[in-house]
Amino acid sequence: MGILSRFGEIISANINALLDKAEDPAKMVDQYLRKLTEDLAQVKRETAGVMAEESRTKRLVEENEKEVAKYTELAKKALLAGNEDDARVFLAKKQEIEEAGVSLQTAYAAAHENAVKMRQLHDKLVRDINALNRRRQAIKAKVAVARTQERINKLGDVAEKTQGSISAFERMEEKADRMLDVANAMAELDSQPVDEAQALEEKYKQADVNASVEDELAALKKQLGLDK
Repeated sequence: MGILSRFGEIISANINALLDKAEDPAKMVDQYLRKLTEDLAQVKRETAGVMAEESRTKRLVEENEKEVAKYTELAKKALLAGNEDDARVFLAKKQEIEEAGVSLQTAYAAAHENAVKMRQLHDKLVRDINALNRRRQAIKAKVAVARTQERINKLGDVAEKTQGSISAFERMEEKADRMLDVANAMAELDSQPVDEAQALEEKYKQADVNASVEDELAALKKQLGLDK
């Protein structure tokens, strides 16, 4: 039947293969879970219908068997009563019912096989959903970790670029220091050389000034009577 073929494809679906194709596994696993849940609801309805058909055909088979048993007993009673013609009627009816029973048995066998397949499909789908639910948080956690790692990698690239800027800054600072050193050296070279004689002259001039001050101080103390 078509339903078995169609939902058989759901059974054979490979969850990992679908997730591998997804650009965003976290979203894909939710989407796949929703799809499986929708499929499960439909499978349940189909399974219930197939199982109901199995029950109906089984009941018809059991009723047919009861009818066969009933006319068998009636044929026996007719024979015991010495009524062979009645027994023939009952046996003819029994055979007619048995012939119908063959078709009913065939229908029941097919219905039973379909019910078994649908139940297996239903149970497999339930297991898939339960397994995916258990793995759902783990998959999302892995995706979150991966995205965090991607951000760290990007920040690492920024850090490398920053380090390059710092290195360039340091090179400019060294260049500025060299420029300042050269400028100071040029200023020093541009200044007049030291005249040693002039420097000594200044020294002795200062000595004469100091002596004059001392002489005046002594004279003032004498005048005030403080030289004693």
